[in-house]
Amino acid sequence: MFSGISLGLMHQITSLLLTPVIWALLFFVGLAIYEIGISIGERFGGIRQIRDAGNRDVLLQTGKRRIERADFLTRLAPMLGLMGTLIPLGPGLAALGDGDLRVLTTAMTVAFDTTVIGLLAGMIGFVLGRLRRRWYDQAILQLNKEQHHG
Repeated sequence: MFSGISLGLMHQITSLLLTPVIWALLFFVGLAIYEIGISIGERFGGIRQIRDAGNRDVLLQTGKRRIERADFLTRLAPMLGLMGTLIPLGPGLAALGDGDLRVLTTAMTVAFDTTVIGLLAGMIGFVLGRLRRRWYDQAILQLNKEQHHG
């Protein structure tokens, strides 16, 4: 059904992806922590300062950019976590067939760790995206009220 060359090539490509996936997941965890810091600043004065400046376009652009970053985390981190889950399972299952439980144990540990890390970063992105939507929507409504009454 499949030639040995194509299966071997596919396996090699997949094996090469594990390290970049793990590094990308670590990057996304760092980005999530960074975004938490940014959102604390937004919540406790950052958005208010932009709103008080009275420039609706800056408020919209800033909100859109920051919400997009949170959405990026929400979508990509779990995908990478799933990749990090599936990539080591092939060699792990092959090792099980050979009776090598150490390789299987390592593969399963990597699989579970990458799943958890991807979900964690995705959850942080989801929460930040929801909060930011609410905060920026409120700021825009307040700015519109001030501009219509001012």
